Amino acid sequence: MDERLAAQLALIAVSDEEFVSSAFLLVLRRLPDEAARSAALESLRRHALSRAGLIGDLAASEEFERLRALDDGVARGLAARLTNERPHELAAAASMDERPIEMAWTLGRYRGEPRVLDLGYAFAEPVWLSALTTARPHTLMGLDLVEREVPGMSAVVGDVRRMPFRARSFDVIFCISTLEHVGADNSRYGSKKEHDPTGRLDALRELRRVVARCGRILITVPCGDREGDEWYASHSANEWRSLFRESDLYVYDEEEYTRNPEGWLPGTDGAHGVLCAELHPGRRRHTFVRRARRATQRR
Repeated sequence: MDERLAAQLALIAVSDEEFVSSAFLLVLRRLPDEAARSAALESLRRHALSRAGLIGDLAASEEFERLRALDDGVARGLAARLTNERPHELAAAASMDERPIEMAWTLGRYRGEPRVLDLGYAFAEPVWLSALTTARPHTLMGLDLVEREVPGMSAVVGDVRRMPFRARSFDVIFCISTLEHVGADNSRYGSKKEHDPTGRLDALRELRRVVARCGRILITVPCGDREGDEWYASHSANEWRSLFRESDLYVYDEEEYTRNPEGWLPGTDGAHGVLCAELHPGRRRHTFVRRARRATQRR
């Protein structure tokens, strides 16, 4: 039998109920809600919509557009890893948030280090979590104020300002759009409402404590001219850089992106922006120790 005919006959043998569920899972990676399921089944029953038409409608939806942008961001980061590239000059559609940029920029700088910590993992995008778990670091920890089960990740409930880890525990720390929420109103995330003006600085100092001496922190934070809110802190890029310096973290690499009518592009011309940075433990204390040792030896 012709393979296309066989495929068509196999498809016809599938019930409408099973097809609708499978189509949503394949295209949108979720089961349909009851209203969407009922509408799709009624349209198929009345032949107002074909099965190919249902898949076409799902693929043309804003939900799928965002899923594709996230997938493309992860793929861009994985491609950079294969070629040992450090992604710069990224771009994303203006209709998207900053996630595709953040994922490509940070994931593209991971080089297979064995001990990895992901901060704020509990509300991360599934495509991001799957990218981390399939990278298979020897140790993959997730820390958040609330718990979420992620196969392949050891989850810890805790505060980034007081992490339950020993000093220099991790080679790479991912902190994607998380730092701005520290010490703010996190009730929407199932935690408590706070107003801790020093929370971000305390968190950065903790990051410096738990990252390995030659480790790296891959971080993204919102910036630009937009106003802050109770649930996140609003800082300019320069204010974030000042916090990095104050916590003795050295900016090894960075790039600022803003959203304008043409899309997300590198630069500072826009009210809604994101700063992507690779931070290393500061050298000031170690430099002082080396100088002191040399002075002692000269004596």
